[in-house]
Amino acid sequence: MTTSARGSGDGQGGPLSSNAVASDDAGRVATRRERVAGILQRAGALVVLLAVTIVASLVFGGRFASVDNFLNILEASSFLGLVAVGMTFVIIGGGIDLSVGSLLALSAVLAAYGSQYGSVVAVALPLFVCGLIGLVNGLLIARARMAAFIATLATLLFARGLAFAVSDEGNTIFHIKAGLVVSALGQESLLGIRLPVVIAATVFLAGWLALTRSRYGTAVTAIGGSEDASRLMGLPIARVKVAMYLVSGLLAGLAGLLVAARSSSGQSTIGVGLELQAIAAVVIGGTLLTGGAGSIAGTLAGVLLLNVINNVINQVGTLSSYFQQVVSGIFLIVVVLVQRYLSREQRLVSEDQNRGQP
Repeated sequence: MTTSARGSGDGQGGPLSSNAVASDDAGRVATRRERVAGILQRAGALVVLLAVTIVASLVFGGRFASVDNFLNILEASSFLGLVAVGMTFVIIGGGIDLSVGSLLALSAVLAAYGSQYGSVVAVALPLFVCGLIGLVNGLLIARARMAAFIATLATLLFARGLAFAVSDEGNTIFHIKAGLVVSALGQESLLGIRLPVVIAATVFLAGWLALTRSRYGTAVTAIGGSEDASRLMGLPIARVKVAMYLVSGLLAGLAGLLVAARSSSGQSTIGVGLELQAIAAVVIGGTLLTGGAGSIAGTLAGVLLLNVINNVINQVGTLSSYFQQVVSGIFLIVVVLVQRYLSREQRLVSEDQNRGQP
């Protein structure tokens, strides 16, 4: 009887043990798939950036792969990068900001206009006005419950109209006199690197720390993932949203200030379509348009990728600059399709893991 019972126990334990091993193996495979999908979603832009840079270096040689050219790419990326940092927080938080291009133009005009009263006014005036408009965006969206698309579209029109009004419908171009401190922000260098690049790098670092190491960044991600769940968690949704759009407005104003300082003038016609470039850079960098996931490092890779592509097109010489928009559009479509696929893979993996749990 004892032998029979032991044999019966072995007969039952064998299949159970095999099932447990199979379940563990399936769980490991599912976890590996989920990890790979996450890495591709976060680092895809960086991989493509490295590939394009290597290929361009091999094809164009020293014309592309030179310190001066790389510094030019960084300087061209700094203005879009500043705007894209603010846009990253907005999109991760589940919103959108269409006003940043017009805010950049308004900031450039106000900086050049204010320079006749000194550098302090030239810096403070555009930042104050753009920050105020960003604050209005946040209040309209968070407090008045207006759709982000409509609210920021309205301020897009307002800011562009104000820029034209200050510049007499674009007929007056204000110039920044040489020698003013504000000019140094766009034209001077630090250790051989232009100040706009240094400022943009500082903002990217601050944005990365805020998103990954602060309660504010955690709240932004949570709100973008599920506003209802965030409300149940007791997060200050309205305050976080207002802060998102305030920062976005300030960074657009800073970018416009640096553009004016770089060119020693402010024009009301610049920045058209910049909001779309910023959105493209952020999405190409792996941030989900639906919100709840994204990274500052990915946005940096997206910004650099767009400007490297533009630089490569200029190296070819026979292609129109508008071809860069065609390439950017193709990249955006491919990235969104890949994001949808990876999100679906992660969802299926999670469902398989939940189904396998006892």
